[in-house]
Amino acid sequence: MNFAKSSLLLAVLSGVSFSALADVDVYGKANVSVQSSDDGEGSFTEIKSNASRIGFKGSETLSEGLEAVYKFEFQVNVSDDSKDTLTSRNQYVGLKGGFGQVVLGRNDTALKQSQGKLDLFNDLEGDIKNLFKGENRLSDTVTYSSNDLSGFKVLATYVAEKDSEGENGYSLALTYGDSGLKKSKVYASIAADSEVNGYDVVRATVQGKVADIKLGAMYQTQEKVDGSGDADGYLVNAAYTLDSNTFKVQYQVMDFDDADKKTAISAGVDHKLSKNTKLFAFYSNFDMDSNVDQDYLGLGIEYKF
Repeated sequence: MNFAKSSLLLAVLSGVSFSALADVDVYGKANVSVQSSDDGEGSFTEIKSNASRIGFKGSETLSEGLEAVYKFEFQVNVSDDSKDTLTSRNQYVGLKGGFGQVVLGRNDTALKQSQGKLDLFNDLEGDIKNLFKGENRLSDTVTYSSNDLSGFKVLATYVAEKDSEGENGYSLALTYGDSGLKKSKVYASIAADSEVNGYDVVRATVQGKVADIKLGAMYQTQEKVDGSGDADGYLVNAAYTLDSNTFKVQYQVMDFDDADKKTAISAGVDHKLSKNTKLFAFYSNFDMDSNVDQDYLGLGIEYKF
């Protein structure tokens, strides 16, 4: 299976002319760590590929003010033989113009996109998806994103029901500022999911930068579409950059109405070797009322291209 998928990708690439490739933006990253993991039954060591990926994206001008856009992104597993080497990430095609952008295919929902770059431990064990619902990348979607409106941006996702017994899902978000905090000192968003992947969710996010310190917070309410599993939670984090090092800490809580409570705390440091390469270390602890505690300690490297 792994060989077949890899061969298919190579076949596709070999069929693309060099002139076409010149208009294609090829990008990706390799993120691999060695970590000691304790899921409650004793610790063990493992090598993990943390959402390593490769992607192809581009556009073509169709007429004045109108472009065709596309993206095909694949997650690449470089460490575990038991998993497929290639799996699908965001993959879509659409149009972009004065109205904004509309794409069809597999994509992150508006609510997931609304978090920007708040999650300091994205793709690692401390990723917010391990406590918070709403981190969805779904197929059968239509996604709209507006152009910049005095710093504001509107995002909307329609999730098709797929069959006669299904229900359409909707995800909406309003954002303000630059998620990378390069063009603005503050990024904020409010977002909501309705019947998306079995849950209704409301989320508010804010992140700001003062000198070399980034501070962030998130508040969320969530419940299953049948009305059960009602919960609310929050996240706070901070990152401090000193020379080539960034020290960071993140705390999360999700409190369920049935008295179950889950908390997570993560701490780590990134050491930048170059513009595209960094070393990193992290520790994450999960404390769960109805389950055993979990601990993760890791050291890794990331290279972007």
